[in-house]
Amino acid sequence: MIIGSISENKKIEKRISITPDIVKKYVSCGFQVLLEVGYGTHIGISDDEFLKEGCKLDKKENILKKSDIILQLNLPEAKDVEFIQENKILIGNFNSIKNSENIEIFKSKKISIFSLDLLPRITRAQSMDILSSQANLAGYKAVIDSFAEFKKAIPMMMTAAGTISAAKVLVVGAGVAGLQAIATAKRMGAIVFATDVRMASKEQVESLGGKFLVVEGSENLETEGGYAKETSEDFQKKQEELLAETLKKIDIVICTALIPGKKAPLIIKEKMIDDMKSGSIIYDLAASQGGNAAYTQPGEIVQKNGVTILGEKNVLNKLPLSASNLYAKNLFNFVLNLYDKKNNKININLEDEIISKSLVK
Repeated sequence: MIIGSISENKKIEKRISITPDIVKKYVSCGFQVLLEVGYGTHIGISDDEFLKEGCKLDKKENILKKSDIILQLNLPEAKDVEFIQENKILIGNFNSIKNSENIEIFKSKKISIFSLDLLPRITRAQSMDILSSQANLAGYKAVIDSFAEFKKAIPMMMTAAGTISAAKVLVVGAGVAGLQAIATAKRMGAIVFATDVRMASKEQVESLGGKFLVVEGSENLETEGGYAKETSEDFQKKQEELLAETLKKIDIVICTALIPGKKAPLIIKEKMIDDMKSGSIIYDLAASQGGNAAYTQPGEIVQKNGVTILGEKNVLNKLPLSASNLYAKNLFNFVLNLYDKKNNKININLEDEIISKSLVK
């Protein structure tokens, strides 16, 4: 059985879906691995490193024709469907709502499409959870980049010439990315605050040394799958009042709040930004889905009344090697869950919650 992967459009995606150590794992399980020539050279992985682990290299069209399972990050271009045989399998992170039209083109050829952003949040799926593995790195990198942009020292420093106060950081959204941002900012000496609509986050935030901002009379707005729900108008008003006062004292804001399959909630409004201190930073990880902050522009740095707003399109392109290592392991674990080794075939068992929920209907 052949597993293949072709190069992504490197202008928008630098991560890869198969790394040399994962090639070795696939080969030991009895798979043959096909990769495009130059597959990992842009992140410092030579073709020889893949060949050494038992991989074969070929051109794009041949890989798509020969592979039983194709592993990608983004959905291949619609024109590539002509090379993929019927009843083959395509696995990746395909944002099935945003890319619904192109997905239908692949499905029309009886290609089974699995998008791992649809995985259920259950214990058995944790080793395949691409959202968690990638968000963890995103939260870390957001702090590093925003601190690099900030014009002052982060930790408190006491010198003979005087004392420098510690920077105050607010993390909006205490999911995986937010919690990593809290931990990273705290390690670097910042005073950290956090807010989230899920009350279950309070204990996690405080365990990392952050102060959780609680909206008076708030309820636990969390879905069964562990994601945030959309909030009521009354909650939003109370949240805005609390945020508006807090933001006046904050130096750096890290925005991480997302609702799966929907536009990112607008949490930090224009008036709040207008009242922030000059020199403050807002780093919006939700930029690609509309942003949590007003004025956010994906891929751009915006200046408003002395406040710098960083709208990152794909922060993981700045950590492509680490992100690829984790993503490739997530995919490997998912493939193993699909694979019937005894009969050397793929078993799409729809009674398995992991398989049924990640299969694009």
